[in-house]
Amino acid sequence: MTLENVQSADLIRPAFEQGDLIVYPTEAVMGIGCDPDNETAVLNLLSLKQRPREKGVILIADSYSRLLRYVDDKAIPSHRRTEVFSSWPGHITWLLPKSMDAPNWITGEHDKIAVRVTAHPVVISLCQTLGKPLVSTSANPSGASPALTTEEAKQYFGDRVIYASGEVTCPGKPSVIKDCETGQVIRG
Repeated sequence: MTLENVQSADLIRPAFEQGDLIVYPTEAVMGIGCDPDNETAVLNLLSLKQRPREKGVILIADSYSRLLRYVDDKAIPSHRRTEVFSSWPGHITWLLPKSMDAPNWITGEHDKIAVRVTAHPVVISLCQTLGKPLVSTSANPSGASPALTTEEAKQYFGDRVIYASGEVTCPGKPSVIKDCETGQVIRG
C-alpha cells in the first residue's frame, strides 16, 4: 500500500500500532522503520533487512522532545550540548547516552542510542500523525545499495511494507553519525 498523504491517520496509525513496517523518504535515502516500542515490529524489520540485532538502529523524530524518553538528557556532556542541538533539524545523527527506558532491540549492544531530528517533511508528518519517533534504517537488505526511490524500495520489499510517498532530498549522502562524548565522526 502506498500512502499519498501520510496525514491519513485512519490508515497509517492502525498499521503502525499493529507493527507494520513503513518505507519513507529521508534526507539521504529511503528509510524503513516502525514503532520503536514494538519489539516484534523491530525484530521483523531486522529480519527483513537481514541486519544483526546487536548493531542497533537509529531513531528519527520531528523534535528532540519526542526522543526524550529514549535519551538520558542529563548525561549529555555540557560542552557538547550546543553542537548537538544546533545541528538539528538536519542531517546529523548523534550517539547520545541512552535512558533506562531505551529498549535493547533499538540500542543493540551499545550503551548509547543513535538519534536524529529530521527536517524532512514526510518524516515530520509521520511523527506528528503517529505521536512517536520512528525506527530509521536504510531501505535495503544488508549489503545491498540503499533505495533512493519508492520504486527501488519496492524492488526489495514488494508488498511486505507500507510506502509513504515522497522524495529523498539529498540522494545518496547518508547522515553523518557523531559521538556526543568525543565529537568523533563515526560515519560521514
